[in-house]
Amino acid sequence: MRAITISSPGDPEVLQVTDEPTPDISADEVLVRVHAAGVNRADLLQRRGFYDPPPGATTIPGLEVSGTIEKLGSAVTGWAVGDRVAALLSGGGYAEAVPVPAGQLLPVPDDFDLTKAAALPEVLATVWSNIVGRGRVTAGEWLLVHGGGSGIGTAAIQIARHLGVKIAVTVGSERKAEFCRELGADAVINYREEDFVARAHEICVHEDGSTGADVILDIIGAKYLERNIKALAADGRLVIIGMQGGTKTEINLGWLMQPRKSVSATTLRARPKEQKIAIVAEVAQHLWPAVVSGDIRPIIHETMPLADASRAHQALEDGANIGKILLVADAEGEQA
Repeated sequence: MRAITISSPGDPEVLQVTDEPTPDISADEVLVRVHAAGVNRADLLQRRGFYDPPPGATTIPGLEVSGTIEKLGSAVTGWAVGDRVAALLSGGGYAEAVPVPAGQLLPVPDDFDLTKAAALPEVLATVWSNIVGRGRVTAGEWLLVHGGGSGIGTAAIQIARHLGVKIAVTVGSERKAEFCRELGADAVINYREEDFVARAHEICVHEDGSTGADVILDIIGAKYLERNIKALAADGRLVIIGMQGGTKTEINLGWLMQPRKSVSATTLRARPKEQKIAIVAEVAQHLWPAVVSGDIRPIIHETMPLADASRAHQALEDGANIGKILLVADAEGEQA
């Protein structure tokens, strides 16, 4: 099968099209014939040598796909060869076929665009597990999400709206700001022109007169840690899921203790399979019906052929995208 492999850590050009053996499957897995694969920032980190796959996982990048089931493991029930699916992966999505634990599959209806379905598993599972699972956000609270125009950000806006959560996002351009407003964001902060800490306390006002975000979903890491803590309301929860702004910094623990603020950090890829299966089950129960109905929709910036993985990585690094970039097998690619 064709696959995209990393010749050595480096720039996008190190991504190469190679011929790889079609992988075997375990008893609890299915083999998915890949139609499309989502491109995520975790893939960029892996390409640079900063984010190794979990033990036992393939080194082929790609954390989410859509496609059809080609083969069933001996212990798999409830699925059939030919079923259209979207899947959360530990790796291997940049290929023509990938093994997937059956519990990490989501059903794609016949009338749903199979290409667009590839944009959903990673972002839905990431946002749900972090704002609900870690952040414990509830209806009526304020959620602040950094990178509102990203795949994570555009998904978070829609999930917040679905849950009755008020959401503010940060963006770096008016083009992205306008898109986020149209998508349903309650407030948009241009981090290039505004202090997001001050704006969070102006926007996120509570019935008792207190201010600040109840939950912050952060993709930046060390660079934003102090300001994120200051942007939280009392009893606020900061959840860090990225490290674009570095990994090391210092904080004053007093900022956390007296106002009872908390900080947690997670990655989805490194979680045990059982946790991923549980998260996908929650997504299937709480979010997937809204996807099928169109209340939550995939936001696609551009599709490209699988062989153009280097160009896809460069486009994501350039940061102009709104929503997801997808790699499509045997496709010409198109601008969204």
